[in-house]
Amino acid sequence: MVTLEQIRASNSKIGETLGPGLVAVFAGATSGIGEATLKQFAKHAVKPRIYFLGRSKASGNRLLAELQKFNPEGEYHYISVDVSLIRSVDDVCREIKAKESAINLLFLSTGTLATKTETSEGLYYLTAVGYYARLRFVVNLLPQLQRATGLRRVVSVLAGTKEGPVQTDDMQVRRVSVLRARGHAASLTTLALEEAARRSAATISTPGAGPVSFVHAFPGFVRTPLGRKDASGATATALIAVNAVLGILGPLIYVPIDESGERHVFLATSARFRTATGGGKSGDGTKEAGGETTSPSLLPADGVPLPAGVAVARGTDGKPGSGAYSVDKDGESAPPKVEQFLERLRKDGTAEKVWADLEEQFVRITGVASV
Repeated sequence: MVTLEQIRASNSKIGETLGPGLVAVFAGATSGIGEATLKQFAKHAVKPRIYFLGRSKASGNRLLAELQKFNPEGEYHYISVDVSLIRSVDDVCREIKAKESAINLLFLSTGTLATKTETSEGLYYLTAVGYYARLRFVVNLLPQLQRATGLRRVVSVLAGTKEGPVQTDDMQVRRVSVLRARGHAASLTTLALEEAARRSAATISTPGAGPVSFVHAFPGFVRTPLGRKDASGATATALIAVNAVLGILGPLIYVPIDESGERHVFLATSARFRTATGGGKSGDGTKEAGGETTSPSLLPADGVPLPAGVAVARGTDGKPGSGAYSVDKDGESAPPKVEQFLERLRKDGTAEKVWADLEEQFVRITGVASV
């Protein structure tokens, strides 16, 4: 397991190893894990240029002032947007693409616990915010991520390592039970990010461009504002029960919000989660316990070099350094049983159906698969 001390040591080297001028986009950044990660990233990066998105203009302006105080040499752009609407996501992406030819980091933590609500575009609000909007950012900004000459990384914070059965006739979890919803949503996210990773390696057309690495993270129990106001129905009832338990056990199991930010910056910048071509072919390097490897030669896109004793993580296909990762709160790869489960979802056609549904919804709403 990567220790907090190793994580902090790695984060402290972001400036010297990744260089100045990193371009990052944070969606869902004005509270909770997104805000904590953004602050830690701004703290360690040298002259970063950061676009951060959220619904609350008041929170955005507050955070803007804090970022300028943390790192006055950085450049920060707050964009107020309702990400439940795919067309609004497209507008933001067009704005960013007009200004940036390359992006180093896309960090996604948009979420809600609101249920039984549908957007004006015909998507279930819960999955519109936590899934479809996130993947719309991915497909829209993938060319810019591929063109980055240094770090090329996407992190989506949801339920990595918690993958479960997918109900393919109810992708939007309108009818999926509360008990099965997390596993369903986790699998959708991981399978979609796997396909995005594959496409990032297969659609490189610009000299100097390269594949992007994707991390689906489970943050553990972190005290955030999510769900305090917008949960409803069975979700609200379940949340009350969970909060009652956490009220007693919280001090023993909660991850402090600042620590969560540090851990997610590590996921966003460490060579532990390298691109598929990092240091040569997937699987190159020295074998470590648990089937992971160290890498004798890493590329700039791979991130901050590994601390002593830390190995390249296994990808969701079970191979070290394969470019798509599902990780737990400690940054550890999904166990073999999850990898085997995901392999069954690929073989039985579920993975193809997941991506087909994404494109179907995007084209239905906007007329195009991406902007």
